[in-house]
Amino acid sequence: MNHPVDKSLQRIAAIDWMRGIVMMLMALDHASGFFNQGRIFADSILLYESGSQFASDQFLTRWITHICAPTFIFLTGASIAVSNAQRLQQGMPQEIIDRELWLRGIFIAMLDIVLLSLVSGKLVLQVLYAIGISMIMMVWVRRLHKGVIWVAAIVIMIGAELLLKWVWVPGDEVPLWLALTFAPVFSTGFSVFYPVIPWLAVMMLGWFFGEWIQSKRPDPRCIQRLLFVGGGCAVLLFILIRSMADYGNMFMLLEGYSVVQWLHISKYPPSLAYVLLALGLMAVILAILMWLEPIIGVRRNGVVLVFGQTALFFYLAHFAVLVLLQLFFERGGLGITYFMALLTLLILYPVCRVYRTIKWHNPSSLLRYM
Repeated sequence: MNHPVDKSLQRIAAIDWMRGIVMMLMALDHASGFFNQGRIFADSILLYESGSQFASDQFLTRWITHICAPTFIFLTGASIAVSNAQRLQQGMPQEIIDRELWLRGIFIAMLDIVLLSLVSGKLVLQVLYAIGISMIMMVWVRRLHKGVIWVAAIVIMIGAELLLKWVWVPGDEVPLWLALTFAPVFSTGFSVFYPVIPWLAVMMLGWFFGEWIQSKRPDPRCIQRLLFVGGGCAVLLFILIRSMADYGNMFMLLEGYSVVQWLHISKYPPSLAYVLLALGLMAVILAILMWLEPIIGVRRNGVVLVFGQTALFFYLAHFAVLVLLQLFFERGGLGITYFMALLTLLILYPVCRVYRTIKWHNPSSLLRYM
């Protein structure tokens, strides 16, 4: 029996594992939003009341999911770079590559703007908005010299808080241009959780990483060393920034020296401390996964691999599963939260496997945008 070419097997499986891990953690975070009465959601100066005390188990359940969005957006940038180079090598015109990236970006952004906002009952711009708009902008950004892209990404990450100090007073009315680009908004009319420019910087860093892999074709051990050393340096910089207890955490100052206070960082908008810690941990974990890949091998239908290869579909489908589970289970504490997350994963695994097979058999269908 002839099978279609499985392009995913040409990729680094560790990257799919990394993506799968963060999707599973994301399911836990959203299960907490649906079922956890004690959920902590204070990752912004707009949401945090100074002096608040957090239960460690609740805080850490939220904190371990902070790695999700930066990892997924970074790896999206890397995938764009690798895919672009491979398509050019296959003779595909740059205009068609640009059009595909532009259309996929529009499709992903519209999922947030239309579909998920409709379910929410108001306009809510979340991670798909940031990913989609960033992908559209990468059509032009990636024409710049790769050194310029790297420097621009670093400048945005370091300078975003300085810019906001000039133009934003937390709690005051936010103009639309600022809400869409740099500052979050939480209101009854509409909410912007993921202003696009800081997240574009993360995608640009991912693109730089993917471009390096594609152009230099380094030995896997070289990639592992880069990730491990780079990730370790990022974590050390995070510690330095938090120890200064001032700039770097989007106006959320260090209030004491407990582990919880050190790890309480701003995600809305993403602070320099948040990005350094999340991407630093991602890099170290990815290096370990790359080291493990030739040792333990790659199972084609491994749970983590399947989720990593169907990430966007998983993202949309897990909301539907959680909504359905609400019909049968009541809200409670962390016990029901973890159980619902596990149940969601068990339900989605066979569904994601079927979706992956359909997508591989129909590479030119609209499913290519998913």
